[in-house]
Amino acid sequence: MGAITTKEEIEEMLSEELQTISLSNLDEAPARRRAREAFKDTQLAIDHCLFKLPADGVKMKEVYEVNSRGIKIFSKSWLPERVPLKAIVCYCHGYADTCTFYFEGVARKLASSGYGVFALDYPGFGLSDGLHGYIPSFENLVNDVVEHFSKIKEQKKYQYLPSFLLGESMGGAIALKIHFKQPTAWDGAALIAPLCKFAEDMIPHWLVKQILIGVAKVLPKTKLVPQKEEVKENIYRDVNKRKLAPYNVLLYKDKPRLGTALELLKATQELEQQLEDVSLPLLIMHGEADIITDPSASKDLYKKAKVKDKKLCLYKDAFHTLLEGEPDETIIHVLDDIISWLDQHSSRKNKY
Repeated sequence: MGAITTKEEIEEMLSEELQTISLSNLDEAPARRRAREAFKDTQLAIDHCLFKLPADGVKMKEVYEVNSRGIKIFSKSWLPERVPLKAIVCYCHGYADTCTFYFEGVARKLASSGYGVFALDYPGFGLSDGLHGYIPSFENLVNDVVEHFSKIKEQKKYQYLPSFLLGESMGGAIALKIHFKQPTAWDGAALIAPLCKFAEDMIPHWLVKQILIGVAKVLPKTKLVPQKEEVKENIYRDVNKRKLAPYNVLLYKDKPRLGTALELLKATQELEQQLEDVSLPLLIMHGEADIITDPSASKDLYKKAKVKDKKLCLYKDAFHTLLEGEPDETIIHVLDDIISWLDQHSSRKNKY
């Protein structure tokens, strides 16, 4: 009879495996897919409130398909099986992230509340093809997302349902860009710490920035953009959740690539000039202590957006990752705010 493996021994073995993964080269999609396959069951069993929410009656489907640019894209859907479908929610994930980890818990909660949820990993992120963490063109990335969500919305079973965008951090910027490309196609957008403007702590000194811009034109894939230590610490406020971060094995953890940083800087500069053009119903959520995306930019968006149907929720002392790294009560509060807003706007649309 073999020795009994204790919980501590299991955790130690897992931490060694996680360390091995973190030191592995995940630049290309096949390596990322192998890493996810090795850890997907473990991920869903971690001690995080998102994975303790009831998920019964949710039908999930994962798909790989090649888009019009010839890139293999990973996508996932979560559909309610036991309650009527109120609307569809299309999720845009943040920089460096994937739709297969923390969002899994969020999507299950939304689906069990009556929403069909759809998400994809952008090229260069998560399980989709492309060099990890590299955005050669923000415009092309937005077009890829528009193409994917448009195919979903055109399906007969969804085309008469209300449809909403849910965007987190960089995904908030993508959601707004989608709105500008399709001004009347969406019934609203819920934005979590949207990247409308980088906080000052995120932007290098002017001279360093000019040097980096010059180098980016020659070496756009180089991982060279400096990051302050306090910025890294602002991702998770809850210390225990910070310890769980390594389980997100698909997260891009290196320094930002020069080309990516340049594309994001250009995108935010464009967005700052377009806030007055936002015309769809908005729910804007931001942590008051966020030093990654600037809460003042969310206030500007709320103030300048020409739509009258808009709501701004600021969460006291909260950091950047409102749905992942906050204390349980804040995460549940934010989730409840999203579902309440969706319920209100879905029922309004369904009356007509």
